[in-house]
Amino acid sequence: MASDDEIEQLRAGVSCAVVLERHGYQLDERESSRRSLKYRRRQGETVIVNHDGRGWWDTGSTAKGDVFTLVQYLDPGLNFGQVRGALRDLVGMAPTFEPKPGWKYRRPQGQHVPPELLWTARKPVTEGSPTWNYLTKERGLAPEIVTAATKADVLREGPYASAWFAHRDADDAVTGIEMRGPEYRGFSQGGDKTLFRLQIGHAAPTRLAVTEAPIDAMSLAVLEGMRTDTLYVGTAGGMGPRTIAALERELTALAERPGAVMIAATDADAAGDKYAAHLAELAAAANVPAQRAVPAEHKDWNDALRAAGQGPSQRAGLGSSPAVATIVRAMDRSDSAASQPWSPAPVALGQRVRAIEEQQARAAVPLTARGADRVAERRSAPGPGAQP
Repeated sequence: MASDDEIEQLRAGVSCAVVLERHGYQLDERESSRRSLKYRRRQGETVIVNHDGRGWWDTGSTAKGDVFTLVQYLDPGLNFGQVRGALRDLVGMAPTFEPKPGWKYRRPQGQHVPPELLWTARKPVTEGSPTWNYLTKERGLAPEIVTAATKADVLREGPYASAWFAHRDADDAVTGIEMRGPEYRGFSQGGDKTLFRLQIGHAAPTRLAVTEAPIDAMSLAVLEGMRTDTLYVGTAGGMGPRTIAALERELTALAERPGAVMIAATDADAAGDKYAAHLAELAAAANVPAQRAVPAEHKDWNDALRAAGQGPSQRAGLGSSPAVATIVRAMDRSDSAASQPWSPAPVALGQRVRAIEEQQARAAVPLTARGADRVAERRSAPGPGAQP
């Protein structure tokens, strides 16, 4: 790419608002308007963002300009080449704030870098990288599920330890990128939300588990023992036209398979219940049975995963709680074609844990020889990410 072309791409692809957020500024929503976003840091440090994120000016001085001059203004020690390097990491990222109802802010509609180009510019997640550590240590995901998502090319490294999750269409093209990190949460500018998809097995799935975010989808997969008969999807917390169309396609295909079921695994709150009801309507229209799965005593599945101790250090033992280990083993299916929907019907994780712990407290039930052999096989077998 020519140097001048990249400069124009960076001007178009990086919002001044994102740069300010990376340097500790916060939006003063009450004093902002669609055309004039007021950002504050310490007392006396106020910067206005205008021209749909392409321009800025400092209220305390005469400083103003574009995104290049803003980076140099905030970090005077950088030369122009270093500024370009810093901006490359921010291409496609949107401001983190969510406008309050009634506040008439319109996100920039100018030139955007296509999601596919953003995706190919990022590296796959590697063991020990900042993104790997964020997902396995801070979010408690098992290394196997991170490896599986990376091998499926639905997960890549983002800047500042963020994880990038691909949303794809029916032709497997990247339509948008959901971004989540220790200090950032957003969706690629100009991208469309469809579905984040992850399946551990290779056969046609008989279960469709719908969650509100990719990390929740991966968390549920770990809690279930990474079932091979299930397509785990995340919707980015929305139900736009392309997301609904993608769900309808998956449900139509699912309806042709024996034992098909959709699991509405949305958050355990009023919004999640409403979301689950909408999903049930879509499933009914496709003649697919629907079941509700709720992470009891936790808002979402990642909270439940971390509470259950399903992080990488406990994966070999399938969790710090024997009750959780029992649930995971019971829900695992080695033969995807013969797998049935959850039986009994799914109930809240916390309720199942308590019931099993009470049973274990009354009497220790030894494993049968067959059960012990199965556990030994699972512990010695390579993780799903190692499958060809």
